[in-house]
Amino acid sequence: MENHLLLCILLLIPVFASSDFLITHVRNIKKRNADNDLVVNGIEIYSMKIDSKVTSRFAHNVITSQAVNCGNVHKEVVFDVELPKTAFITNFSMTIDGVTYPGTIKEKEVAKKQYEKAVSKGQTAGLVKASGRKTEKFTVSVNIEAASKVTFELTYEELLKRQFGKYEMFIKVKPKQLVKDFEIEVNIFEPQGITELEAEGTFITNDLQNIIKKTFSDKKGHISFKPTLDQQRTCANCSQSVLDGDFTVRYDVKRTTPDNLQIVNGYFVHFFAPTNLPKLPKNVIFVIDISGSMSGKAIEQTKEALLKILDDIKEDDFFSFILFGSEVHTWKETLIKATPENLDEARKFVRGIDTEGMTNLYGGIMRGIDMLNAAHEGNLVPKRSASIIIMLTDGQPNVGISNTQDIQVHVKKAIEEKFPLYNLGFGYGVDYSFLEKMALENKGLARRIYPDSDAALQLQGFYDEVSNPMLTDVELNYPENEISDLTKNSFKHFYDGSEIVVAGRFVDNNQNSLTVDVRGEGANDALSYTTQQDVEQTAKAFQEQEYIFGDYIERLWAYLTIEQLLEKRIAATGEEKENLTAEALDLSLKYKFVTPLTSMVVTKPEDYGNQDGIADKPIEAQSPVFRHPSIASELSYLYTAHPTWYTSVDGDPHFIISVPQKEDAICFNINENPGAVLNLINDPVTGITVNGELIGDKRANSDAKTQNTYFGKLGIANKHLHLKLTVTPEKITIQNGNEKTGFTWLDSVTLQQEGLTLTINRKKNLVLSMGSGASFVIVLHQVWKKHPLHQDFLGLYILESDKLSEQTHGLLGQFFHPIDFTILEIHPGSDPKKPDATMIVKNNELTVTRGWQKDYRRGPKHGIDIPCWFVHNNGAGLIDGVHTDYIVSSLF
Repeated sequence: MENHLLLCILLLIPVFASSDFLITHVRNIKKRNADNDLVVNGIEIYSMKIDSKVTSRFAHNVITSQAVNCGNVHKEVVFDVELPKTAFITNFSMTIDGVTYPGTIKEKEVAKKQYEKAVSKGQTAGLVKASGRKTEKFTVSVNIEAASKVTFELTYEELLKRQFGKYEMFIKVKPKQLVKDFEIEVNIFEPQGITELEAEGTFITNDLQNIIKKTFSDKKGHISFKPTLDQQRTCANCSQSVLDGDFTVRYDVKRTTPDNLQIVNGYFVHFFAPTNLPKLPKNVIFVIDISGSMSGKAIEQTKEALLKILDDIKEDDFFSFILFGSEVHTWKETLIKATPENLDEARKFVRGIDTEGMTNLYGGIMRGIDMLNAAHEGNLVPKRSASIIIMLTDGQPNVGISNTQDIQVHVKKAIEEKFPLYNLGFGYGVDYSFLEKMALENKGLARRIYPDSDAALQLQGFYDEVSNPMLTDVELNYPENEISDLTKNSFKHFYDGSEIVVAGRFVDNNQNSLTVDVRGEGANDALSYTTQQDVEQTAKAFQEQEYIFGDYIERLWAYLTIEQLLEKRIAATGEEKENLTAEALDLSLKYKFVTPLTSMVVTKPEDYGNQDGIADKPIEAQSPVFRHPSIASELSYLYTAHPTWYTSVDGDPHFIISVPQKEDAICFNINENPGAVLNLINDPVTGITVNGELIGDKRANSDAKTQNTYFGKLGIANKHLHLKLTVTPEKITIQNGNEKTGFTWLDSVTLQQEGLTLTINRKKNLVLSMGSGASFVIVLHQVWKKHPLHQDFLGLYILESDKLSEQTHGLLGQFFHPIDFTILEIHPGSDPKKPDATMIVKNNELTVTRGWQKDYRRGPKHGIDIPCWFVHNNGAGLIDGVHTDYIVSSLF
């Protein structure tokens, strides 16, 4: 197009035109084409700046984005950013053509009641939602007039944690289009002095590496990243942006003493991170879930992680393994020393771990506690050592004591604060709230392990955090008559490379100094000393005011206090929980933090259908959209503990496609005549195919425009194993070569033979695993036999689809590969409860409708509404080709 345009213009130029004239025209053409690259869907983002100021580990971040509507009609502009889960939003505003619309922070319930009408229309929910392991997504959209400009500004704050000897600040970079003026600027001020400073990005190419400008000297550090338009392009003539990924800043500070005390305006913060201490021997028990739901990739990744951990265990350490399925198994009856011989034996044990049965979580955890208590009482482990229990589970207790509150009571009583308990929840089938409460009650923490390809690295990474204890029973004591509102000041363990932070405020703002008594137990002897800091010393360190934002130590204290109050609140009950809630809420409102107790009300102009929104703080224990239901039994509902995201077809027939990275789903229907056989899955690598034959109603419904159709027969085959399974609402037939085995839906059986595991749950569903491929759940829908219209039909749910190859296709199979989409311009549809929107998917622009489809995985009587974006016209534009391409001649 550019060459054609250039030719047209050159033909119009007089023959006597000068070379300067030609060059000017060429430059103008190129400039116009470059400018066109900046406009996406009629919107140009002409400026985006991320400004971070870090003072004494406390980060104050401002993201500013400026956009203009280049169209000739009103358009929707979207401000879409990701921020760390550990951060609190403190401010947001939109300025449209000089008029500012600020966000206001209110108590959550007050905000929701105030905007209850908007919430009921679905417009205010979820401006902030969890979007990944470390991030939350903040999204605001607004319709603005043609040629109007809008400026979005979001502010958030967080206390940077020290891990593995460095502080880390994480910035998500994803402008989604080229930006004329893009910049990241980070300024760091540390009174102790900076010893190292580094910055890197997952999207940084060799060409971009030199654009990162980094300087630091003494107390100041500075980083800037400002790519030009051409440097942002994925290639020389591309309009896509290479800026898509994580930008990470890491640094550390000088430590001439273990402590650093800073006092400003009546508040203090105490950083404690001793170095060069001898490491404590540790006693660690791994309590591992081996129930049936851990089979496949989960248990293999767990074994891989344990083998790597065994390589890192030191010879002075003591360790053991406890496995729990329906029964509890111990590797050794007591902890043993990590000698080379014992480690070799442990590796053989780990390699032989296999899954079985249900989830006796109580039995497993109590066996671990009893073993550790017995080791201490019998002096089988060093007196000066650090003990920990690490438990990993992917499900919920359903054998032995299964009531989670009872388990918490027994565990707390047995541990008696002697050692911390760390709970790792694998995937989304866990009761994360229960794991978190139990860990916090026992001076530990909970962590979710995401069921991705790097799950083994996640497990090993957590172990690395706690693998080097330096001190136990650390206490930082301050004069009670001088200090009030102290944050947590006693800690069970101090780990190498981390840092303990305590903050508080003075009773008397005119206090001149602060004295701290520090105590702890080390590898060789007790740690005990006193340190003192004068107010004047801190004042001298903070003379360079341009790096300091507001009353930063007061805000750091408020941030830390709120964080710890919310943590205590998780395990609290009754009046204690009410008091913690009230205190955390008061501080959240006073310091304008969006926390789980507050909401930010985002106001918008009233024209063009704009509606106000509410931004909440997500919490890890909240269920994602597709959280699996509780496991009634590992046998009957084996599939419920598998990864949350799945694909399915059920009903008339409704296809549901999960999109995990969006925490959302897409759905579509296929309208075809009874008797048609549709190819649902075809994997040439594993040899697995799934086809379904449609049936109609008993007679045509004269009131309906089209005839209802359902799946009345499903055929699942594995040609490599010569296996065929035929399922109808009447019977289930397995053909293995020339041999046939038959069952009815009145049976309740489990069948295992080479390459196949089949469980039939009487008149409800069946669960099928074939070879090393995916698992299938087929749900039986039965209607009244004398119903004049409808007849029995089947639904199909596919789990563990990642076990099928990348060459898998079919109406469902094509969606086992990652798919991305963008939703724009949400607006009222023909049904007031179901808004329409524009979806950008596979380079197609589709009109979609927000709706619901039923999920019957738990059984035909337990349908759950699943929200999804509905693609019309037989999935046109979403599926590859057209739906008739998937019609095949027979089931096999």
